[in-house]
Amino acid sequence: LLSPHSPTQRVGGAVLPEFQTVRHQVPMLSIRTETDNESSGASAFDARVRRELSLSEQDPAIEYVAELKFDGLAMSLRYEKGVLVQAATRGDGESGEDVTNNIKTIGQIPLQITSAVDTLPAVLEVRGEVYMRRDDFDALNERQRIKIAEGAKGEKTFVNPRNAAAGAVRQLDSNIAAQRPLSFFAYGLGEVLEWPQQQAPFQTHFDLLQTLKGWGFPV
Repeated sequence: LLSPHSPTQRVGGAVLPEFQTVRHQVPMLSIRTETDNESSGASAFDARVRRELSLSEQDPAIEYVAELKFDGLAMSLRYEKGVLVQAATRGDGESGEDVTNNIKTIGQIPLQITSAVDTLPAVLEVRGEVYMRRDDFDALNERQRIKIAEGAKGEKTFVNPRNAAAGAVRQLDSNIAAQRPLSFFAYGLGEVLEWPQQQAPFQTHFDLLQTLKGWGFPV
């Protein structure tokens, strides 16, 4: 939980009876899957993008940013005046679940953006992915096997990193979530209101990623 007197403190929280519903001001869209991974697929993708942007053959080539896609759980982090006030799952894209207490246990996620605070918008939603690294997943299962061998009740091993990460994020007890080795990376923005300079400090997606990195987010 975020202490009102120490914005960087991470502590356990009370067990919640249920998650509150959060309506996304900017929908969290799903990624279209491309099955043709040959050069023909890349050419078809580029042609479709140019067509949807109404670009002619005389227009310059489009520059792309390639990013790794991890199998995790999409997350929207809402910052107000640089302070993390809410974290919500994607849900159905229009509404998700408030999992703020659990997300605050992930060390890679800034509880407060401290760099260049005067350049931050009043409201900033950072979109990204919560996931579990394979080595962290293997180590977690090894710890679980030891607990089971020692006779601990109610313990189990996990099937795959994605399910383990999703289960940790949706724990009603944030103390349990804090024991799971979760990671995060950012890849975009949701709702953004009131840039101090009346415009964003980036013009391209790559510049956005570098801006997010400068704010303390893994990209």
